[in-house]
Amino acid sequence: MLVLTRKKGESIVISDNIVLTVLSVDGENVKIGIAAPRDIDIYRKEVLDAIEQNNQNAAMNLEILQKTIKGFGKITD
Repeated sequence: MLVLTRKKGESIVISDNIVLTVLSVDGENVKIGIAAPRDIDIYRKEVLDAIEQNNQNAAMNLEILQKTIKGFGKITD
């Protein structure tokens, strides 16, 4: 992990097309502005983690449902 110190109004450039700018610092809160192309997805980490967890849960539920449906096909009278 690269750790940089920036002051209010200073920026960091990533890959020539993403600019992170420190907009304000208020105690422990830092407000950051992000300028990036529209085709780049930007998420807060906790939101991305929740999305990934929901996707894993959905995949497990789908697998359980598929096994259940297969089991019904084996029932004979």
